[in-house]
Amino acid sequence: MARTGKAPARRTAGQARAGRGFEQLTVKDIIKKRVTPARVDMKGDKVAALLVKDGCAVAVVDKARRLVGIVSEHDLLSALDAGRAWKEQQADELMSANPYSVRPETTLPTLVHVLTESDLLSAPVVDEANRFLGVVTRRDVLQAALRPAKTRRR
Repeated sequence: MARTGKAPARRTAGQARAGRGFEQLTVKDIIKKRVTPARVDMKGDKVAALLVKDGCAVAVVDKARRLVGIVSEHDLLSALDAGRAWKEQQADELMSANPYSVRPETTLPTLVHVLTESDLLSAPVVDEANRFLGVVTRRDVLQAALRPAKTRRR
């Protein structure tokens, strides 16, 4: 049996692996899940140690892992400036309540807007029930923008 039409074009290996463009990437593609949130009753010196270890603001969560606040470098420095010892305070006394947060389905262009317009270095990622999932940072976004589309995670 002879073919009468043209065979469909085959994709090259590069085309098959080509990922989505930056505009189609979401927070889910770049989220850092291996960050430790602080409990509301965690002592301030432990929160400061988490911030230094993870390199970004520390999410503060309740017993159900719902986001209730965030402790930033600014919050810790403000406590020092006021003469308040970190180990004598709990996370809920140091934190900024009602922080900006993003969902996993947030596109990276939207995240860029949130980070730049709000002058944030990072943002906690939460699910539909406001449970903490991880964090995204400006650096994560920059790394995603630098990666060629074919090497981006899906």
